[in-house]
Amino acid sequence: MADKFDPYREALVMETETKWPAEFDHLDEEEKQRLAAAVHAEPENASQLTYVRTHTGFCREILISDEDITRVEG
Repeated sequence: MADKFDPYREALVMETETKWPAEFDHLDEEEKQRLAAAVHAEPENASQLTYVRTHTGFCREILISDEDITRVEG
C-alpha cells in the first residue's frame, strides 16, 4: 500500500529505490536513470510512494507510473 508524502520521514530518507513495471522495459537504462532522478527530485508528486524503515532511517521507494512519466516529461 502506498504512503502519503511525509516531511518527517523525508528528512530521514537515507536511500532511494525506483521500481519499474514491465510496461517500461523498452526504455534503456540511461533513460530510466534520468526519469527516476526527476521523479525522486519531487517525491511529493509521486503517484506511488512507500517509505521502508531501515536501521539508519528510511528508504523511499517509488513505483513509476504513466502519470509520473507524463509529469516529468511535460
